[in-house]
Amino acid sequence: MAPAERLLDVGCGDGELLRQLGRNGVGIDPRLAKPADVPGVQFVRGNFPDDLPVAEPFDAITMLAVLEHVPESAKPAWPSACHRLLAADGRVVLTVPSPRVDAILTVLRFFRLVDGMAMEEHHGFDPSVVTPLFESAGFRLATHKKFQLGLNNLFVFTKNV
Repeated sequence: MAPAERLLDVGCGDGELLRQLGRNGVGIDPRLAKPADVPGVQFVRGNFPDDLPVAEPFDAITMLAVLEHVPESAKPAWPSACHRLLAADGRVVLTVPSPRVDAILTVLRFFRLVDGMAMEEHHGFDPSVVTPLFESAGFRLATHKKFQLGLNNLFVFTKNV
């Protein structure tokens, strides 16, 4: 499969992924402070999918450490929006933490070793819901791997046409 030309980065933070990949596309994040100046990239301060401007289909959508922050009631709309926004052979690449991460972060926060973590937004997230959620919206699981000593999960889904 060819590299994605147009990328949508949901939860783009400061836009570093789009900047590093040098791809055209859109980055959307409700906490986007000052959009980066990246040629060919539009940055949007807002919520996915509601605040996303009308755009050409994307070849890929990334959601790195984002889905676990979405309230349960809103989760079903996300894969459906991804399916609608992707080109026929598009793919979704996402990462989510394993449940053990919350316990580790709780200890680290207690000892004031980390701050700024939005653990209360994890909504008790269980990675086992990711595959059925995306399959019900018309995706096929291409890859699921654990990384960082099993503390994180990588999922890659392809769009069923």
